This record gives sequence, C-alpha cells and structure tokens, in this order.
Amino acid sequence: MQSVDDKVIAKIKKAKRGSLFFTEDFLSFGSAKAVAKALERMVEKEEVFRVARGIYARLEKDPILGLIKPSTEAIAQAIAKRDKARIVPTGILALNALGLSTQVPMNVVYLTDGAKRKIDLGKRKILFKNTAPKNLSAIGKISSLVIQALKEIGKDNCTENEIQIILKQLAKEEPYRLEHDIRLAPEWIRVIMRQAINTSKNG
Repeated sequence: MQSVDDKVIAKIKKAKRGSLFFTEDFLSFGSAKAVAKALERMVEKEEVFRVARGIYARLEKDPILGLIKPSTEAIAQAIAKRDKARIVPTGILALNALGLSTQVPMNVVYLTDGAKRKIDLGKRKILFKNTAPKNLSAIGKISSLVIQALKEIGKDNCTENEIQIILKQLAKEEPYRLEHDIRLAPEWIRVIMRQAINTSKNG
C-alpha cells in the first residue's frame, strides 16, 4: 500500500517541470489534511515549490538561472482552467503584453466570469474581477489585449506611436478573430482596429 506521501510524490514527479498543482488535485489519495501534510513535507525537502495558498509547482530548471518560478500569467491560466472560467488581462498587464509599457505591475488584474478572488504571491498579487460576459467574448488573444490596453490608455490619450505599435500587433491576429472582436469594442477603439482590418485586406 502506497502512503499518501508516496502517491503525491509520484504524481508530481511524473509531471513535466513548470507544472502547477492545486491541493484538490490530490484529494483522491487521502483527506485534505493528509494531502496538505504531504505537500508541506515536499516543500521542506524542496521537491515542490509553494506558489500561494493551495497552489504548488514543480519548478523548471535553467542551467544558468537555476530554478524558475511560474509566471503570474501561468498561475492565472491554471486557475482559470481549474475553474473553467474565462479571463482577460487588463490595465498595465495588457499594455505590457503588447509592448506599450515596460512597467511590470505588482498587482495584475484579470477580468473573469469565474469567482472573484485575490491570489497572494508575496510581493505580487493576482486579482480576479467579475465582469459582464461581453468583456470576455473576444476570441483573439491580441485583439482582446488591444481592447483592454486602449481602455486603460483612454479615448483622447492615445499617441500616434502607440497606435502604430497596436497596428503592428494586430497584423499578427487572425483576420476572422479581429472581425469578430471589433464588434465588441467601443466605437473609438473600432476606428483603430478597422485600420488593421483594412491594411490586411489591402495587403
């Protein structure tokens, strides 16, 4: 008979490096208390890294940098997948992802149709804020980021340089996704997105 510890260790060691786990992933092996103890022992032995309360990772190893902690994006995506929820990066996070800002936010904010929550990562935090389904209906990764980034910049504050960066990014989006997502944006954002559609049609 394998102990709870052995089963937890086996499952984690089978997973590829960089994988994230939640306490509930192991509840088929024993009680919540037994699983928590097993994970605690693994953290002490540095076989697994505690990311936040109830979230653990098998860290990636880089020959130069050593162990690499999971990115906030990877953590947010894992939570969304577990909760079967949709998420969209907002604010400075969206600006950063598009190359419109070099600022790395300490608190990253995602809009979600899942549970509203705050994940404490020590100095950094991930915030999930509830929003209307329309704000999560975009199907293009780049176009949904563009909508959120432009909302953050504001209608009359967008510079020509920022618009050029946005158009360059939108050129990478699949046209059918862009055509779908433009309908979800406010009119002033549509004006910018239309330029990208016209360029792809004329190109």
